[in-house]
Amino acid sequence: MAIATKRTHKHFQLDAAKIKRAQKALRAKTETEAIDRALDFAIAEHEKNRLALQATERFLNSGIEIKDVYGSLAG
Repeated sequence: MAIATKRTHKHFQLDAAKIKRAQKALRAKTETEAIDRALDFAIAEHEKNRLALQATERFLNSGIEIKDVYGSLAG
């Protein structure tokens, strides 16, 4: 979990049941910690997806030839 260097006080109207579920799933002691961990998780997921997309694009642009040796891709 990243350490926040600057915290601000915000007011949101959030679903209490979702916060409690997130708190339990993330094993957070407080609701604030649960929300902070959920935001960290969302940011990390986005970064993983971005890197996977870049790797896929590099692979497709590499000019490699893919052969369907099992014949399962033929329509």
